[in-house]
Amino acid sequence: MATSPVAEGDGRTESTLPPSPPPGAGASSRPGALAADEASGWDVEADFGVYVHIPFCARRCDYCAFATWTDRHHLTDAYLAALRADLTRRRERGGLPLASSVFVGGGTPSLVPAADLVAVLHEIELQPGAEVSVECNPDTVDEASLATYLEGGVTRLSFGVQSMVPEVLTSLGRTHDPENVERAVTAARRVGFETLNLDLIYGAHGETLEQWQRTLDAAMSLDPPHVSAYALTVEPGTPLAADPTRAPDDDDQADKYALATEVLGAAGLEWYEISNWARPGHRCRHNELYWAQGDYLGVGCAAHSHRAGRRWWNLRTPDRYIAAVEAGTSTEAASEVLGDEERRIEGLQLALRTEVGVPVDALSAHDRELVDGLVDEDHERLHLTPAGRLLANEVAVRLR
Repeated sequence: MATSPVAEGDGRTESTLPPSPPPGAGASSRPGALAADEASGWDVEADFGVYVHIPFCARRCDYCAFATWTDRHHLTDAYLAALRADLTRRRERGGLPLASSVFVGGGTPSLVPAADLVAVLHEIELQPGAEVSVECNPDTVDEASLATYLEGGVTRLSFGVQSMVPEVLTSLGRTHDPENVERAVTAARRVGFETLNLDLIYGAHGETLEQWQRTLDAAMSLDPPHVSAYALTVEPGTPLAADPTRAPDDDDQADKYALATEVLGAAGLEWYEISNWARPGHRCRHNELYWAQGDYLGVGCAAHSHRAGRRWWNLRTPDRYIAAVEAGTSTEAASEVLGDEERRIEGLQLALRTEVGVPVDALSAHDRELVDGLVDEDHERLHLTPAGRLLANEVAVRLR
């Protein structure tokens, strides 16, 4: 299956870190004093994204395997200063395109002072009409912070909701109050935000279909223009992985995905990627850039970048990232370069997950028979059916 951006807020969600390279793909290297991303070579005519990683969390969720810390808040000021310095250095060096989209993820970006986060964003030069998204925990925003975001150029919010049922949130290791979701969405609209996402997770241990229905109904009552709904996955090294009795059930998750497809579609949200639905004009352009194999720069610890088939990722901890920026050395930890064929296949895998689909000849006639019912043919392209979205791997492994 193709790698795809996941993670939002402080868990597995709509978008955050661009994908890590699959093990063994491409040629790997470690950087010298100056990394390749510090040279010129970006396509200044194409769409270009910037991802900013904020690694701080109040509490680490049981399913989270991302580069987040609950014990480094004393580094907040130094880390934000390093982000500003890193971006300023890149801008002054020249050759960095104007950003068509920016995504601030984590971690919990809304934990840091809103004005300080906006100061970081002001170091990024934008195209006219650029999309600027910030992930938020409903517990850590208010009208004042949201107004600061809006006035500072943020155009889109993504709230880490996960569930609207307290017992399910407890099972996930989440701490926020479901009532704060409504409060946060109301505040966002009151200050003037026109687009926002609600991020949901299904398949937690003990969650019933009826409880998932309650979450979907409560989310739809807020009339969101965008919803991301992800199946809970077990990541190595997490508390969830340490307790096999809490592992999600595939059949249960399939039933919940089918219910989400029904409820979200009935509410007027259009499916456009396996786990994403939106009203017209409210799709996440930053995610679409990832899925189209576009170029993007990741800033901050553990942030990933991509340019023309080369992917690299930064030093993992905030301490090391700060030290590298202060010393004027590269923040890059390692990189990979995809060959032309690897990149072509990955492009098909990513496109398969979206409404774009793949050309008919991406599957042989024999394989199209084998995956009958999982794909539909329309205007010389193959698209996953609702059943096919649940078994996308079965189709992806046959792409040619």
